[in-house]
Amino acid sequence: MAVLARAPAGRLEALLDAVGERPAYTLLRAPESGLVMVRGRIGGGGAAFNLGEMTVTRCAVCIDSGPIGHAYVTGRASRRAELAALVDALMQDPARTEALEARVIAPLEQEQADRQAQRAGKAAATRVQFFAMQTMRT
Repeated sequence: MAVLARAPAGRLEALLDAVGERPAYTLLRAPESGLVMVRGRIGGGGAAFNLGEMTVTRCAVCIDSGPIGHAYVTGRASRRAELAALVDALMQDPARTEALEARVIAPLEQEQADRQAQRAGKAAATRVQFFAMQTMRT
């Protein structure tokens, strides 16, 4: 679900179109936006504290054949939440799982990994090695 929650709506739409015909579905919970409290911990292990609020959008859909899909996405992205919930419902059908995994989930996962590696590379280029600087002084 994390891969779907981070995917842009346009990309989700395009990948779903490439998979084939979409089944009819109904909105059990139309996309709605709200706030959630984000909690943090100092150093990852300290006492929890309220970091701040964040906007999320949630949606639930039911495919006419029965499976129900849910999605929560960051921001006020109604269409993205609806598409993510649809993919979640479709993944519950064993006949569709393999195709969705190969044609939707895997490409999105790869794109997100590539973007993360690119960001990490940019950050690494600006990293200062203090240990190396200290060694140079002596």
